[in-house]
Amino acid sequence: MHKISDYQGYFLEYLSKKTITKEPKNLYAPISYILNLGGKRLRPTLVLMAADIFDGSYKEALDAALAVEVFHNFSLIHDDIMDDAPLRRGKETVHEKWDINTGILSGDAMLINAYQLFENYNGDTFKELAQLFTKTAIEVCEGQQYDIDFETRDDVTIAEYIKMIEYKTAVLVGAALKMGAIVAGATEQCRTSIYDFGRLLGLAFQLQDDYLDAFGNPETFGKQVGGDIIENKKTFLYLKALEFASKDEQKQLTGLFSLNPDDPSEKISTVKSLFESTGAKDVTRTEIEKYTQMAFAALDNLTISEDKKQLLRLFGETLMNRSV
Repeated sequence: MHKISDYQGYFLEYLSKKTITKEPKNLYAPISYILNLGGKRLRPTLVLMAADIFDGSYKEALDAALAVEVFHNFSLIHDDIMDDAPLRRGKETVHEKWDINTGILSGDAMLINAYQLFENYNGDTFKELAQLFTKTAIEVCEGQQYDIDFETRDDVTIAEYIKMIEYKTAVLVGAALKMGAIVAGATEQCRTSIYDFGRLLGLAFQLQDDYLDAFGNPETFGKQVGGDIIENKKTFLYLKALEFASKDEQKQLTGLFSLNPDDPSEKISTVKSLFESTGAKDVTRTEIEKYTQMAFAALDNLTISEDKKQLLRLFGETLMNRSV
């Protein structure tokens, strides 16, 4: 087995060899641009790691890993267009650097390219990878639509919110691990269990992201603390605060989430105080721990050595510590 950083390095080396430079330039240049903006390369790393864990070879999983990364970045291009976001990882977004039409078309080409990469696998492996990818891709789109719908709804439930983040974020983490297992020829039980590990870890990660947005350290979080509050996003923290709040607190919280002040500092401070006083802060921390432990419990169903399970636990712990 290799270290997590080794798999990241193997993938980056492969990615550098696969940069598309053909014509028309304005279709392919944005693809190279977004793929080389950096990032943790979490999902492709998981594909490679899972292939090795189930006694395959990470080298055989490189095209599946690249497909996952291409798809993920395709979704970022389109998300940035929908959000009218000016920056991605500190750099201009594709639609800002080029234009909206180019962003849409280059994103479409990336989605098609992701499918093309599975053509490098034969027989049942191709079929199983393509089927998993199709299921995951449509779930990601459904999750994005739920997220958009929730912006204009005042009756979002906790169950609906969990489903949204599961589809928008967690299923792709699970699929990345399962793809590595498929390439390695792992048993169906192992494929299911490794998928559950990734899905549950993805849920814990997204809930932690909600938490850190309000209560994270600005120096280590990597994003503006309070961003979700500024954008009036109905996160797990917000929904739990509403659930536990008194009528007066509910009125205050919903009122604050209808405002867009030029200086949001007071709004952020007041909302955070409500998250604490209602108990939503503590409940969110408990929920993060619950999903993290559920993810680790899924590893008990894997018929692999303890040192391989430990590598997966280490990855999960590192991810939740935000140092991957």
